[in-house]
Amino acid sequence: MAKMQQNFNSAGVGLFLSLFGGRQSLALPHIAVPDIRHVDWEGLRAAGFRGLVFDKDNTLSEPFALHVEPRLQSSLSRCMAAFEGRAVLYSNSAGLKQYDPDGKEAEQLEAALGIPVLRHTEKKPSGGSAELEAHFGCPASDLIMVGDRYLTDIAFGNRHGMLTVHVQPLTSKGEPLGVLLVGRL
Repeated sequence: MAKMQQNFNSAGVGLFLSLFGGRQSLALPHIAVPDIRHVDWEGLRAAGFRGLVFDKDNTLSEPFALHVEPRLQSSLSRCMAAFEGRAVLYSNSAGLKQYDPDGKEAEQLEAALGIPVLRHTEKKPSGGSAELEAHFGCPASDLIMVGDRYLTDIAFGNRHGMLTVHVQPLTSKGEPLGVLLVGRL
């Protein structure tokens, strides 16, 4: 039941409906690439960005997998080096108090991927940036949001003034039907 609840995102549905009211820019990324191998991490760090906020599923790994997609590993290592490890995973499941109240899923992901999972109270895109700003010690506008979903990852980053990087989903395998339908729209 909890997994089904995770697949429904009322804030994401609300944002989708508001796009018809003229808020399309929230879903437009600053940078769009096939995957993280196509990002100049050193250039972004040199431009003054201070930290990375990653979505996990279909951005760094296949949905629900506990390892980084092998073809992305060297690029992830390069970006972690460029940003001196200043990165977090911001998930709508692991680390979200509603679904992971004791942080066990977050701890499992941290051990498997080697990236801290931000503990937070609200799903993307409705969540605030206070937890991110406290973690990084800088305004959200100094951060980069990287994700595969326009209506959650990109909208969240844009709402908080982050540089947003959209990557193509790694696979459609394991994605809920609603996510696949919205992706096509």
